[in-house]
Amino acid sequence: MSQENGYVKGLFSGLLVGGLIVSIVTLLSAPKSGKELRKDIKNKTDECFDETEKFIADAKVKAKDLMNDGKKRSGQLVANAKSKSEELLKNAERIFTEAKNKTESIVSIGKEVVGGESAKLKTAFKAGVNAYNETKNQNNEKDPSASL
Repeated sequence: MSQENGYVKGLFSGLLVGGLIVSIVTLLSAPKSGKELRKDIKNKTDECFDETEKFIADAKVKAKDLMNDGKKRSGQLVANAKSKSEELLKNAERIFTEAKNKTESIVSIGKEVVGGESAKLKTAFKAGVNAYNETKNQNNEKDPSASL
């Protein structure tokens, strides 16, 4: 925006100086008396100052309008960003809660499955130990010297 201001100032200065130079050259080249020429120069100078004041007043109004528009837009952007961030936060909390519930459910099912399989394994192990002990006892009854 500072480049734009510099451009506008430069353009305005160039137009003002160029207008003055053209006005002076025109007045000096016109066949008039000194008194009339001075009066014309004064009138042209007054016109240039009036136009300059008008241009500056218009520029101030436009600058104020632009600043107000900028404030409104920035306020809207902040409000939109806040709304979006709140929405994203709510979605993240919902997703986290869903993931937590699913994880708890899966862990619970896993514990049940592991508990059931563990019970089966214990039963199978006990059955194997019992079968081994029975076989050993049967062999000892048939051949008492085998236990020595």
